[in-house]
Amino acid sequence: MGRNKQRGMTRRRFLGSSLAGLWALQCPWSKPSTAASLRDSGMPGQARGTQSPHTFGWKGEQFLLDGKPFQIISGSMHYPRVPRAYWRDRMRKLRAKGLNTLCTYCFWNLHEPERGKFDFTGNLDVAAYIKTAQEEGLWVLLRTGPYNCSEWDFGGLPAWLLRTPNIKVRTTDPKFLKPAGEYLQRLGREVAGLQITQGGPIVMVQVENEYGSFGSDHAYMSAIRRLIRDAGLQVTLYTSDGSEPRMLEGGTLPGVLSVINFGAGDAAREFANFAKFRQGVPRMCGEYWVGWFDHWGEQHHEVPFDVGVKGLDWMLGQGISVNLYMAHGGTSFGFMSGANFDKAYQPDISSYDYDSPLDEAGRPTEKFFAFRETIKKYLPKGTQLPRVPAPLAEIAIPRFGLGESAGLTDLLGKAGTAERPRTMEQLGQSYGFVLYRKAIERAASGKLEIAEARDYAVVWQGGKRLGTLDRRLGQKTLPVELAAGQPLEILVENMGRTNFGPRMVDDRKGIVGSVKLNGQVLTGWEHYTLPMENLERLKFSSAAKGAPAFYRGEFKLASVGDTFLDMRGWGKGYVWVNGHNLGRYWRIGPQQTLYVPAVWLRPGANTVIVLDLESGGGRSIEGLKDSVWETPGKN
Repeated sequence: MGRNKQRGMTRRRFLGSSLAGLWALQCPWSKPSTAASLRDSGMPGQARGTQSPHTFGWKGEQFLLDGKPFQIISGSMHYPRVPRAYWRDRMRKLRAKGLNTLCTYCFWNLHEPERGKFDFTGNLDVAAYIKTAQEEGLWVLLRTGPYNCSEWDFGGLPAWLLRTPNIKVRTTDPKFLKPAGEYLQRLGREVAGLQITQGGPIVMVQVENEYGSFGSDHAYMSAIRRLIRDAGLQVTLYTSDGSEPRMLEGGTLPGVLSVINFGAGDAAREFANFAKFRQGVPRMCGEYWVGWFDHWGEQHHEVPFDVGVKGLDWMLGQGISVNLYMAHGGTSFGFMSGANFDKAYQPDISSYDYDSPLDEAGRPTEKFFAFRETIKKYLPKGTQLPRVPAPLAEIAIPRFGLGESAGLTDLLGKAGTAERPRTMEQLGQSYGFVLYRKAIERAASGKLEIAEARDYAVVWQGGKRLGTLDRRLGQKTLPVELAAGQPLEILVENMGRTNFGPRMVDDRKGIVGSVKLNGQVLTGWEHYTLPMENLERLKFSSAAKGAPAFYRGEFKLASVGDTFLDMRGWGKGYVWVNGHNLGRYWRIGPQQTLYVPAVWLRPGANTVIVLDLESGGGRSIEGLKDSVWETPGKN
């Protein structure tokens, strides 16, 4: 997605009498779901997999479904950002909003975490996701990549690509195209049978993603188109870019449908720009940014619903198709949030709430109902929308303590050695932390300089904290006093690879370059990889540990519900609940709470582990029924 900033006023969750009379869901539409009525309303039905394939294409300025004009009213929602148990709930809410189509990226880095080792199970079962959409009466726009952006680590590209020296991603470099082709082939085995031509709901597939914001290599774009076709994806192809001439020239292909992306605002102007590039084709906004994402240390973005309604109303009234980005954002759990680089490094928060019509917990907002009323005006005569599904359970959790702690050293395995610091990728690691250790034989004082610590470094010696280096702030040096006989230790956190723009191509993590003391290069380093994938080796006790440290506590529930863990009072780190990595927290905000889906909780005892890189704090947590957005010093 694109990158122009937007700000707005406060939005509210929609509560109270407007949710009265909600029904228990039975069918996609409130009128009978016969094959004929579904076909007449332009919706895929539950039994479609047993019917003859439908047709989809375009002629002139119209999309055609079974030869009849069809207006796509779509919304983006990404399967890794929503627990699988909630997919159907969220899709039913999208239908209740008036959408007829679901749009999703595919995530190469999750599906192929190591070269040649694929995973399409559980929350990554993209075929099941697409089938569920079909069962709920939604067509599907599939954005296969290989690149997706999406405020996701490395734009969805697998980190192991960066283990290859001099690789040039998103180019015709064979070191990139070969693994990209292998991935698309494997993805095709999962989803090709779900195209509309084979009785499935997939009506269009996107070629790459916003390539015009990155480059203008048509040979590369043609190669990606060929790889998609070779993977068995034969439905209508499209590209998606901003409406600026350089973006459309660079990111499109002859014979491939082009759609444009833009934020809530003057839609007429955007399509006037597009008309200078192409005419006589269906017009569509491939990403209508109805909210915006957040970086650490900034204020939470909000876009007023009336601004979004104005553009949506105009497009629907003009017969223009649209995809709301995001209809439901969800959460970038674990280490998956990405970063931007605009003059400085800007890591994204873990919440992907995005100020969407459905908030991070999937609850309808004021924006949801405003969009629903707008869409209703343009539905076929006699069509009735489903009622909005009943809200899911939500709970508050009384404050509980985390009285046990464990040291980082519990997780250290065998050290690797090298004369100079090696990057995370050189060490064969994708996410988490790397601990660098250097023996200090003689006492010394002066300026410690790290060429670049990507992205946040904690420096200490013998339990004494010497300071931190924050890449966001361009920090590279620390004044230090080092004692003899104790190692210098530098813990470096990967806060997310850049996912947009030219800086993404080489955003390797850990220490990049040399470490110097008073201008002299320090050599002879030990390296410890800390991917934080398995915390079972932690040895918790009541004895206090110095930061960084892990803290463990427990809370008990009589019944489960969605909740938000309030991390105010803590410093910087990560939280695991019953083994699930919820993502990052950081006192600088704007995100101060971490979303916990009810499906990751259980009646009885629940375990929380917190990694905190900072000392102090009350070491207690409570669960709230709503998120908290605060940016200290900027509110």
